[in-house]
Amino acid sequence: MTAAGRPTPLVPSPLVDTVFDLDALLEPEEIVWARAARAFATNRILPTIEDDFEEKHFRAELIPELGAAGFLGMHLTGYGCAGAGAVSYGLVCLELEAADSGWRTFVSVQGSLAMSAIHKYGSAEQKQHWLPGMAAGQLVGCFALTEPTGGSDPAAMATTATRGADGWVIEGAKRWIGLASIADVAIVWAQTDAGVRGFLVPTDSIGFTAIPIGKKLSMRASIQCDVHLDAVQVPFDAILPGAAGLSGPFGCLNEARFGIVWGAMGAARSCLDAAILRAKTREVFGKPIGATQLIQAKLADMLVEYEKGVLLALHLGRLKERGTLTPTQISIGKLNSVREAIQIAREARVILGGDGITSEFPVMRHLANLESVRTYEGTDEIHQLVLGRALTGLNAFS
Repeated sequence: MTAAGRPTPLVPSPLVDTVFDLDALLEPEEIVWARAARAFATNRILPTIEDDFEEKHFRAELIPELGAAGFLGMHLTGYGCAGAGAVSYGLVCLELEAADSGWRTFVSVQGSLAMSAIHKYGSAEQKQHWLPGMAAGQLVGCFALTEPTGGSDPAAMATTATRGADGWVIEGAKRWIGLASIADVAIVWAQTDAGVRGFLVPTDSIGFTAIPIGKKLSMRASIQCDVHLDAVQVPFDAILPGAAGLSGPFGCLNEARFGIVWGAMGAARSCLDAAILRAKTREVFGKPIGATQLIQAKLADMLVEYEKGVLLALHLGRLKERGTLTPTQISIGKLNSVREAIQIAREARVILGGDGITSEFPVMRHLANLESVRTYEGTDEIHQLVLGRALTGLNAFS
């Protein structure tokens, strides 16, 4: 701790922090979480991420380390979870995505989707069986909601679960399911005669197949899969007793969207830092391009949008901690953060010139990843319709 009682930085601060003093708005515990995540990202992810992205390699050996650091399900209480505040969780998402969106996505899928589903809706036995191992990074979960025909209309899901003589029989297919090929348990959402329900499906169940999706130009250092459910049988008590209807998966999606609000700003910060450094060292017409008015104007605009995005995320975090955050407010954050992060990444690529498309800099990797982040957990258009409905009282979804 410093003489003023603030946590001592573990790693150098990003360049934008010299202008934007976010720490002044944070509690000491929140700064500790942010510094820990920054140290993890700096020491364990960044040294290999460019190669991992190029080679489409997911470094699974980091999962227990994330658990040991307390990042997995950190916003949950009990069962080995850290019980951290919403802002602390958001800051961890920001720092991990500053390294790569794939690792913030892992933390989101594991903690905000799979673990949250069990924590929110599971029985006492289900929670005790799965959550401690997932919090420690010894077990991995996935969240099987999206289907091959699309993800924006989950009410139209075709996957079914029917009662058999000895339990439930699940039939169907899911697509773009993060972690499914390495997961120990899948939270599978399916239509039943009583509406949409969630099921805990061990991935070693007969008939469960997860095939990693290849030829990705985005999120290459993480895993997304096609999942096939061919008469998968699970016992009657595999159902999540507290989840009935689409409010179940939506409750988890809102947790993940909250992490994205913060995480996308981490990717934006990384791009902005790269642009600032390059503007100081790249010389054209006998002087650094950072000494020109046009480049300084671009950097200023990028910084303003980054600061606004983080301040919005912080506001939403404080609302979440008070228990007053609404799904509509989360839509505002998800729409703004990802849209502005993409624009910041594009401007950073311009400042870097031709070198900006190489892996010498992180910008194109972040930009490619953000195109995926823009799509999952609700596209721009879905969130625009959520906000439009809130403003007019009229439903334009159909």
